[in-house]
Amino acid sequence: MAWNEPGGGPKDPWSGKGGGEQGPPDLDEVVRKLQERLGGLFGGQQPPGGEGPSGGRPGGGGQLSTKVIGAIIGVLIVIWMATGIYIVEPAERGVVMRFGRYVDTTGPGPHWHIPLPIESVVKVNVDEISTLTHRAAMLTQDENIVELELTVQSRIQDAADYLFQDQDPERTLNDATVTVARVVIGQSKLDFVMTEGRGAVAVTIKERIQKLMDRYKTGLIVTSVNMQPAKPPEQVKAAFDDAIKAREDKERLENQAEAYSNEVLPSARGNAARILADAKAYRDRVIAASEGEAARFSAVLAEYSKAPEVTRQRLYLETMEEVLGKNGKVVLDVTDGANSLMYLPIDQLMKQTQTQTPSEPPAQPAVNGSPARPERVEAPLRAVDRERRVR
Repeated sequence: MAWNEPGGGPKDPWSGKGGGEQGPPDLDEVVRKLQERLGGLFGGQQPPGGEGPSGGRPGGGGQLSTKVIGAIIGVLIVIWMATGIYIVEPAERGVVMRFGRYVDTTGPGPHWHIPLPIESVVKVNVDEISTLTHRAAMLTQDENIVELELTVQSRIQDAADYLFQDQDPERTLNDATVTVARVVIGQSKLDFVMTEGRGAVAVTIKERIQKLMDRYKTGLIVTSVNMQPAKPPEQVKAAFDDAIKAREDKERLENQAEAYSNEVLPSARGNAARILADAKAYRDRVIAASEGEAARFSAVLAEYSKAPEVTRQRLYLETMEEVLGKNGKVVLDVTDGANSLMYLPIDQLMKQTQTQTPSEPPAQPAVNGSPARPERVEAPLRAVDRERRVR
């Protein structure tokens, strides 16, 4: 039987379990209870009896207390202050601005600033390398045209200058590169730019670009300037190639000449040193021989003063021995009418004497102050003495 049929009793879904006459929950009652709970939470007064929301309630239970309002404001202030915390990465710098005016530059790490709208922070990457390439045909000092390509690398050195001192630092760097490159190339000759002067030109361009960057306070620092090998225009490239080949041949010949010089000069210095050493030895030998002859003459003079006749005879025999020793003929002076001719192998004796001369024993030292006499002098003297004794 359906729940709404007559005689079925209160069987609707909103009826209580006990079958009483309780109706569905009142929406106004639910709202009233919610208001009471909120009023109790925020310090409001509980309405007397069971008056509805339209009933009069002394004390204004719907208003918030002063403490709650202060707590809410405090929480909002804390949240607002927390928004001022920021972290700067190692490759960055933080530029702090107060009402748009520069205040400070902060380094890596956590920092705090007065939150918006009072202060703001702009993070700038100072380790990032920017590359600028410039290609152009330029006129050299000797009125030649050369095609040049430059690669300029830079990074931010001062974040504040980079943001506030120059409107467009990258464009300023480009203009400075063009200006400086033309000035430096215009003050250099073509051969210098194309050969050994390429590195020096790049260094000069870097220094002058950095001076302009510092003058305009762009906050940029030029880390390197790389210049590709300069090339002549295509119309005259063949002639330049011939000139470069001739220059290379010149350098090759110069290197060969230098190598030959390094090979010859030490040998020549060695020969010169040897000749000087031989000359010094000859000088010492001549001086020693001269001193020996002088000492011998002094010794002979001393002997002559003691025995003039014997000394003269001795000197005569020594001289004749030296002269006749080089002659192959022998002359004999036969005295007392002797007719007998004694044959002696004089030539063989002379050859034997000549062969024994290089290996003669050294002269004997002087005895009793008299100089030593060689054996070839003593033999004739002994023969003269024997002849005198025979007579």
